[in-house]
Amino acid sequence: MTQQEMYSLIDRSQVASLGYTDENGRQNIRMVFSTFHKGIGVHLISTNTSSSHVQSLLKNENACLYFSDPSTFEALCLSGRAVIHFDREYKEMLWHPQDVQYYPGGVEDEDYCVVEFIAESGRFYSGSSENYKGDITGQEIEAMTAGRTFTDHRVEA
Repeated sequence: MTQQEMYSLIDRSQVASLGYTDENGRQNIRMVFSTFHKGIGVHLISTNTSSSHVQSLLKNENACLYFSDPSTFEALCLSGRAVIHFDREYKEMLWHPQDVQYYPGGVEDEDYCVVEFIAESGRFYSGSSENYKGDITGQEIEAMTAGRTFTDHRVEA
C-alpha cells in the first residue's frame, strides 16, 4: 500500500474503530467518527466525556485506530496513544452546528471532549496493491505527518 493509498483510505473513511483497554484490562472497540486528520499520524475524534472509552483512555492512553474499506479490501491499523482534550481550541475546531443535538450546552458542554489519537506505528493491507501488506514505523509516520495541518473530511448532509 502506497503512502497515497493510505491517505486516500483515511480521507474517505467517515468512521474508524477505536481500540482501547478498559479498567478491568479487557480490550474494547468503539466505532467513532474520525474525520479530522493531520497526515497519517494524528487524528481527532469528538465524543462524550462520560463515555466509557474516554474514561478508560484517561487512565490508560494506549489505543489503536483502525480504518478499513471492505469494498476495496484495504485496511490500516495504527497503534499509539490517545490524549483527551477539554480545551475550547480543540472543541471549536471539530464543532458542527448539528452537534447541538448531542451537546445541548454547545462548545462548552461538559459532556463534550476531543480525543487526539497520535500514531506511533502501524500495519496495513491492500488487496489491490503490489505492496499489499506491511508495517509502518514511527519514523515513517512522522515523515508522512510532518508539515501537514488538520483537514476536515466531514461529508455535509
